Amino acid sequence: MTIMKSDVQSKLTEENVQPVTLADIEQAAARIVGRVARTPLVRASTLSEYTGQSVHLKLETCQPVGAFKLRGAMNAILLLDDAARERGLVTASTGNHGRAVAYAARELGVPAIICMSSLVPANKIEAIRLLGAEIRIVGLSQDDAQEEVERLTKSRGLTPIPPFDHADVVAGQGTIGLEIVKNLPELATVLVPLSGGGLAGGVAVAVKALKPQARVIGISMKRGAAMHAAIAAGKPVAIREEETLADSLGGGIGLQNHVTFALCRDLLDDIILLSEDEITEGIRHAARNECVTVEGAGAVGIAAILADKAELSGPTAVIVSGGNIDPNIHQKIVEGTTL
Repeated sequence: MTIMKSDVQSKLTEENVQPVTLADIEQAAARIVGRVARTPLVRASTLSEYTGQSVHLKLETCQPVGAFKLRGAMNAILLLDDAARERGLVTASTGNHGRAVAYAARELGVPAIICMSSLVPANKIEAIRLLGAEIRIVGLSQDDAQEEVERLTKSRGLTPIPPFDHADVVAGQGTIGLEIVKNLPELATVLVPLSGGGLAGGVAVAVKALKPQARVIGISMKRGAAMHAAIAAGKPVAIREEETLADSLGGGIGLQNHVTFALCRDLLDDIILLSEDEITEGIRHAARNECVTVEGAGAVGIAAILADKAELSGPTAVIVSGGNIDPNIHQKIVEGTTL
């Protein structure tokens, strides 16, 4: 899927409003400093040699929770008033957002409930449990978990922290874009994992504002790519959640999506979909050649390059969004044995 720049401009003009701005992201960066890691951007020598371009990995695996989600969760929670925090927090998650909310809640002394489906890997559930949050396992999809969030919000007055479709969350994730542009001012392309659009949308806002000619490409899996389906349909649509190695990219975008659908539709230059075998190769390459442990969602940028699906034209940043993969699964992938 390729989005024409003329279409982007017309859509932005018609709607006359962008739900998250560069100023929002810059304010988020100032707000979360000292609470969230400023992650390294390192040159990937093997990928650079393979492509003939200068390829760099933005290692969100270095966050305290092992994934980028802490940026958005921390920003959103810090913006809450005391009364909202005291009521307690609740969220739905495919794992990493829940861990981020649980970590931020513990740091700020706030109770939290994390709702997840049975598709969430056991290692991610246990990591959340160790942070002291209450866990609810509900249904077979993130949509099922979200229904539990809505029930708890109404019945107990808890404060929801959405995993992606919230301006404060998106602004927090967008701080990655600020860091990339500062560290790689000649940036030409960003490869960003795409799920509900909080990361891709936030990064695209920052990058397009600071480097208008840079391309931002969203990357997802073929199994249940909700944002891709929504953009193809021209509106948010229901899609069946499927098991995938890129489990953090699972779940829908919400039929009443308020923020991320418009950002991704208007600002992404392309969307690439990957097979499970391609994602597997991305994980394996990261471990063997880049000395980085990544989960499926975090490996999609690398995988897209190796599959020759990403057209690079100049210095490129690949956002490695997380490294919270089950160690046993990771070992089998790296060794090339059957999962």
